[in-house]
Amino acid sequence: MQERKGITAIEGNPLTLIGPDLKIGDKAPDFTVADNNMAPSSLKDFKEKVIIISAVPSLDTPVCDIETQKFNSEAAKLGDSIKIITISMDLPFAQKRWCGANNVDNVITLSDHKDASFGTLFGVLIKELRLLARSVFVLDEERIIRDMIILDEVTNEPDYNRIIESAKKLI
Repeated sequence: MQERKGITAIEGNPLTLIGPDLKIGDKAPDFTVADNNMAPSSLKDFKEKVIIISAVPSLDTPVCDIETQKFNSEAAKLGDSIKIITISMDLPFAQKRWCGANNVDNVITLSDHKDASFGTLFGVLIKELRLLARSVFVLDEERIIRDMIILDEVTNEPDYNRIIESAKKLI
């Protein structure tokens, strides 16, 4: 599996990402993750939708909490043609608990804990931590990556406006 350095860091300490160097215009690879009930989920489950995939290290950390709640708020305004998915390495039980405790019901949380399928196929699995790098992907209905951000510092928030506007342009 390909390893890439110098793309992201945590508090200034460089990290290694495992997986391909995806680019805007690439076909998004299909992956298998678990939903909050431990059932398998993949891109095929979101047919005919523009998808925003927000990858975060762990919902139980301050920046991931802020990001997921912000996307949850935005998802409520977007309507049914855009779906926002948050993927982390948290166990599905922890995701379900966190969503309930934080009234997050517009974002779909999915867990990559079992096989790191999403992380390795999208090139955002952090080798040193077995967590996902903070990143966001906008996919059109044909699953082409139309925008993406891999943050150079895991503790920073993404440009929410850029991502939301990119997704809106696709509907």
